[in-house]
Amino acid sequence: MIKDEIRQFIIEKFLLNSGDHLDDDMSLLETSTVDSVGILEIVGFIENHFNLKIEEEELTAENLDSVNKIARFIEKNRAKSDAV
Repeated sequence: MIKDEIRQFIIEKFLLNSGDHLDDDMSLLETSTVDSVGILEIVGFIENHFNLKIEEEELTAENLDSVNKIARFIEKNRAKSDAV
């Protein structure tokens, strides 16, 4: 499941498997779980793992600030790719 893969990446990369709870709606930026460099790492993960190209204008908190937002963004982009 997309959310599980995203959550696992964030836990391993940014929480360092510390056991901290990661709620799917939790703001990654507001809680300082990730910073701007961390967002770029998430983008790299999405592009490589899900084989999607993320455009500069898509680099917004609306798309990338929580597990749920990232999952919706990936699903939306996959649907766009499938329609082409």
